[in-house]
Amino acid sequence: MSMRQALRPWIAPLLVLWSIGPIAAKTWTVGPDGPHRKLGAALASVAPHDTIRVLEGTYAEGTLTIDRPLVLIGVGKPLIDGGGKGDVLLITAPDVTVQGFRIQGTLISSINDNAGINVVKADRVRLIGNELVHCFFAIHFASSADMVIEDNTIMGDPALTDNERANGIHLWHCSRALIRNNSITDHRDGIYFEFVTDSRIEHNTSLRNIRYGLHFMFSHRDSYTGNLFKNNGAGVAVMYSKHVDMHRNRFISNRGSSSYGLLLKEINDVTIDSNLFVDNTTALMVDGCNRLEALGNTFRSNGWALRLFANATACHFERNTFAGNTFDLATNGDPVYNKFSGNYWDRYKGYDLDRDGTGDVPFRPLSLFAMANERMPYAVGLSRSLLTGLMDQAERLIPSMTPEGLEDDKPLMKPPHGTRDL
Repeated sequence: MSMRQALRPWIAPLLVLWSIGPIAAKTWTVGPDGPHRKLGAALASVAPHDTIRVLEGTYAEGTLTIDRPLVLIGVGKPLIDGGGKGDVLLITAPDVTVQGFRIQGTLISSINDNAGINVVKADRVRLIGNELVHCFFAIHFASSADMVIEDNTIMGDPALTDNERANGIHLWHCSRALIRNNSITDHRDGIYFEFVTDSRIEHNTSLRNIRYGLHFMFSHRDSYTGNLFKNNGAGVAVMYSKHVDMHRNRFISNRGSSSYGLLLKEINDVTIDSNLFVDNTTALMVDGCNRLEALGNTFRSNGWALRLFANATACHFERNTFAGNTFDLATNGDPVYNKFSGNYWDRYKGYDLDRDGTGDVPFRPLSLFAMANERMPYAVGLSRSLLTGLMDQAERLIPSMTPEGLEDDKPLMKPPHGTRDL
């Protein structure tokens, strides 16, 4: 008998098994009154790809480890309390979903990155609809890919000191993350990335964090859309990255002596499009950036709307609205390799005789007093004085000290369409 003839009786059953996939996964139920009362015991007993339903109650079992693919679903927001022994949930397997839990009880440490949910070298992990309360790190990923962090509420403890708080969502050496519709408050940094690539950060709210609402470094090809960063210690910092897209975000009331809505430092190829900057000490600081496109943003009621350092090159500002700021523009040198065109400036006093919507004479947004204040910061106390107004008026009539390259050749007479509050 040939090998083909010997295998023929087995071909049909094998095709049936292949068509229906693996054997159906089992669903377990853990609850205070059921046969399975310990969550840790259930996690150690289930087979890969099983589902565990956890009923309402409190599960205080120290650090729980998920070391196989599974779905963990909370019913009625059960509480998992780590008891201050380290991590609360430690995930080391791929294809894990954790949904619908309240999590607390991490150990505060100056050595270990203890987290409410700590994911290490595990791909395709989904964290959805959880509440993480008073954790050291709330959500921490390391060396992972294709994760989803969505609809989570993350609340730090505002009573703790700076050294006792860590980050709300922290990713290190990760790729292809989707971080969407999360609320993060009262942590050190709301969201922190280092070496995170090809990821999407959408519609998150980051409030009252003691350092940054968002902070990332060495993170390339990421997009940030529709997020709110408000009342954070220093706003948002973007450093040493390239191919960054920030679209329709709101940077509001990030105030302090060294605060800004958005800091860009050593960034290449970045688009800042249709964002709203309101009531920040400095709305946008550009330091050492190349090829920045700032399009259709609104800068309103800030201390400094834009601080453009002399080491920035090939930056383009168009269709932006500058209104009600103490200073529209400041610089520390002569950044001549940048272009302003077609922006609206509420200080522009020009005319439009041909009625084409743009002023007939260029506008120089950098005032003489802004230049003096950059060199003597304490002079800001004179910003509303009569002398300041006279200095700026004289410089406007007979420009002599402000850099020639910092002028808008086509200032708009009215704010451009699409720059309303987001």
